Amino acid sequence: MAYVDMLKTFVRVYELGSMSAAARDLRVSAAVSSSRISDLEKSLGVRLFNRTTRSLRATAHGELFYKGAIKILDTIREVEGGIAEITAQPKGTLFISAPLALGKKLVAPLIPAFKAEYPDINVRLRLSDRKVDIAQEGLDAAFVLGPLPDSDLRVRAIHDFERLLVASPGYVKKHGMPNSGDEIISEKHKCLLLRYPGATEFYWNLLVDGEVRGFHPEGSLESDDGDVLTAWALADCGIASKTRYDVAAELDAGRLVEVASATPQTQQPFSCLYPHKRLQDPKVKLFIDHVIKGIRSEIDRAAALTSSGKI
Repeated sequence: MAYVDMLKTFVRVYELGSMSAAARDLRVSAAVSSSRISDLEKSLGVRLFNRTTRSLRATAHGELFYKGAIKILDTIREVEGGIAEITAQPKGTLFISAPLALGKKLVAPLIPAFKAEYPDINVRLRLSDRKVDIAQEGLDAAFVLGPLPDSDLRVRAIHDFERLLVASPGYVKKHGMPNSGDEIISEKHKCLLLRYPGATEFYWNLLVDGEVRGFHPEGSLESDDGDVLTAWALADCGIASKTRYDVAAELDAGRLVEVASATPQTQQPFSCLYPHKRLQDPKVKLFIDHVIKGIRSEIDRAAALTSSGKI
């Protein structure tokens, strides 16, 4: 398996653009990662990367080899998956991503039961509210909140979350209750913004007379963690855009209230994305089916506990 390890290391170095990042991803030392690349280059008789103290970039040979290496590793995965299906003993590692808040509340709690049923499957869950590149990051599946871009990825729809703008009673008492998106902008309300590196547009989609309009909120507080925005809203710092599921307890307890209800936000789909080939691997299908079933059950349970009866 030494050559396969070299291929895996090469692919991750190519995709992440960093020897150390690839080493962390593969759970090996930087020295091992570098050694594997050097051994692979010696075996091929060509240089795969041009290295400087500040950058690492694939050579023309590296670009060509990457395309072949991906095909080889995909073939190995398919063969291993076929064997696992026959023996009913799926094994290997799954790379999964999910948004922070929903990942913590909906995805992560379902993994222990999955692991207990399939002890030979390892799961690496990455939680982040930034947009992920499934192919570039080598993910088997990504749970995504929000509109989906056009792509060749397969989609499993899970639930359409109601989204709303919320603030604390303390904030409303001090700054007033905006009834619409226009009032939020015109009255210069303080908005709490979810922003992450690499994002280019920031706006709230609100329904105005049945039509979707984009509003560009302004505020001096922003974070790439949705839970931080909730904490700031509770601390009277401003208006945040949240799913009803995320703040259901705070709404029922009166710690947060809905604002700008005359121009509600559009619903936000929660979906699972995965490359078509990945579902040919039994462990990927088993994981996706397990998690989606569990999420839907939890959403139904949570909705039944709210005063509104919806999430």
